[in-house]
Order: sequence, then C-alpha cells, then structure tokens
Amino acid sequence: MSKLRAAMDAAPRPLPYESVPTDGARDRVLAADIVSPVAMPEFRRSTVDGYAVKAASTPGVLRVTGEVRMGEAAPLVIKAGEAALVHTGGNVPDGADAVVMLEQTQPLDPAPAKIQTVARLAAGENVIQAGEDVAAGEAVARAGTRLREQEIAGLLSLGMTRVNVLRRPRVALIASGDELVAPDRPTGPGQVRNTNAPMLAALVRRHGGAPIVFDPLPDQRAAFSAAAERAMTEADMVIFIAGSSVGARDFVPDTVAAMGAPGVIAHGIAFRPGKPTLFALADGKPVLGLPGNPISALVTAILFAMPVLGWVQGVRNPVQPGQRRATLAAEVKSPRDLEQWLPVRLAGDTATVINTKSNLIFGLVRADGMICLPIGVERLEAGSTVDVLLL
Repeated sequence: MSKLRAAMDAAPRPLPYESVPTDGARDRVLAADIVSPVAMPEFRRSTVDGYAVKAASTPGVLRVTGEVRMGEAAPLVIKAGEAALVHTGGNVPDGADAVVMLEQTQPLDPAPAKIQTVARLAAGENVIQAGEDVAAGEAVARAGTRLREQEIAGLLSLGMTRVNVLRRPRVALIASGDELVAPDRPTGPGQVRNTNAPMLAALVRRHGGAPIVFDPLPDQRAAFSAAAERAMTEADMVIFIAGSSVGARDFVPDTVAAMGAPGVIAHGIAFRPGKPTLFALADGKPVLGLPGNPISALVTAILFAMPVLGWVQGVRNPVQPGQRRATLAAEVKSPRDLEQWLPVRLAGDTATVINTKSNLIFGLVRADGMICLPIGVERLEAGSTVDVLLL
C-alpha cells in the first residue's frame, strides 16, 4: 500500500471541478480554498435573553431605555446606569459591553422603567463579538475537504449558495467468473449471482465515487483485455474483483501489467481474508485486484481500495469507519505470519467472533464489525480488550 501511495503521489491526476448548490453538496470534495469575504458574526450578538448594559454599572438599579428587536439594528446607545432589553442572537447596542440575563434582574415597576441587577458582570459577558467566529479574509475551508453538514451551514452563512467541488471520481468495478449470473436471474448448477460489484458500488458511492459497474467477464483473456481498455477510457480508478490469484483463469495480473506504466506495484499481501490482493498504477490511474469471495472483497475494499479512492479525490478528511472497544468473549487464534481480520457480533461491550468462511456473505451480514489480529499475534485470550472496526 505504501509503494502504491508513493507512486500515486509522484503521478497526480487532478480531477476537474464543477459548480453545485451548496445545500446539496454533502460529501462532495472542495476544489479550492474558501475564504470568508466578511467577518462573522457581522455584528455583536447576545447569547441570552436579558438586558444590554455597561458591566461597570452592575450590580445596581438601571433605567430601561428601550428594546432591540430581532432582525433590526440597535436604535439606541447605552450609557452608564442604563439598560436595553435584548433577545438571544439579537444585536447588542453601542455603549453596552455585557448582557445580564433576565433571571438575574428584578423589575422595579410594571413597565419596567427600571430594573435591579443582582449579579456583577465582566466586560464581554454573554456577548459574541463581531468577527469572533471568522475574520474577513480567513480561509474557512481548505481544498480537499469533504463537506459535512457544518461546512454547508458555514458556507451558506456567508451567502455562498454554490460551491466548486471536484467531479466524483469514476470507479470501474469489473467482476469476473464463468459462474456469475445477474442478480435477477435464476441460478443453474454451479452458478452464483453477481453481488460483489453491486456491493462495492454501494461502498464507492458512500465514499464519494461514481461507480461504473461492468457486466461480469467470462474467464477469457480477450474479455479482460477489452474491459481494461474500456476502463482506462471511462474511469479514474479501476477495481477488478476476482481473477488476481495464480490459477489458470486468473488473468488480472497480466491484464494489469499491459494497462500502462508503471504497472503492478505489489501482488500478494500477508493478509486474511485477501492474500492475492493486487496494487497497480497504470498511466496515473490506480488499479486494484481484489479477491472474489464476498467477505474478502468487502474487507479489502474497505481497508485498501477506499483509502486509494480518497487519494484520487485529494481528500483531507476521508470517511473513516467507526471504532469501539470491546471485550473478547472467547479465545481466537491466527496464523503468526498473517494479519487476520475476523467478523464479530457485539452484545454490549462484548465481542463474539463469527465462525464463517470468506465466500459466505451472510457471515458479514450478521456481523457488527471486524477485529484485527496483527502479524506475530497467534492468539487472543478470552477477556482481551479489542478494537472493533464497525461495519
């Protein structure tokens, strides 16, 4: 993975950008830095319902000179011994340097024309200063930021109703195998439905990509070559699913080697499930070969392919799977020379390993997450604390 990253860093391929409505830009990646044209907030605001005052006049009896209505400029100036009624988020009038909460005042007549404050305030108390959040000219979001709800709200508060974002990277998903049939087709003897490509398409969408799902390839070298040529024309990233091992029908390594320079960077990793995973770069486009068993395909896609997709987008804050700590319910073992990931079911803070095989997708359907046994760890005892990667 590190070799692939180094090769990609040496051959960057920036995506083109497009303008989209800001309120529909969740998970899109900024194409350029955003600089605030104004200070925010643009005026001093009260953080409470209360009275704008001079802090030096508290505690004491103050004369109420008026009210600052919401959405309006303050029509008055506060002098020593005076107060004006203000509301949460409203304008703090000139002359005032603090706001006393309603709960800390007592009216002295029905109007009230006067109030008694019972608290001593400090200058700035219960006031948001103009420019306290953002200064004019300050960069508020950097290129490569994946937009979240808070960035969208921030940009809209600046009046930016459209934003330039990178085009979603197109990811070719190419499953192969003579045994594959479409999910809406009945299966015959020895056949299985093609679910890997739609499964990874959903994952790609969640990570900001635009999947291009190819029809399953037959186990024929010419079919792989044709698919590779099409993928290099249409996609920014290519993922082969199955065909990357060393069997007679595994055409991915040779196909990828012919797709462009520098070609295959790593083939085979000390990892379970997913030992035959392949990493390559073809004329600046990342190409991965993932195992064909469903659990292997999904786990390797999450751990390896999605970080590569983040690189393609130049993303600064990639989507990260959640994690939580748990206690292992029973002992588990692992080959010493492999990094092994195992599906687990969570019950409270207890994780129970699900005994399944990499070609049985419902092993992951039943799972809440995965745990890792690193290289060199042969077993974890019952009661061990583990980090669970949430699915």
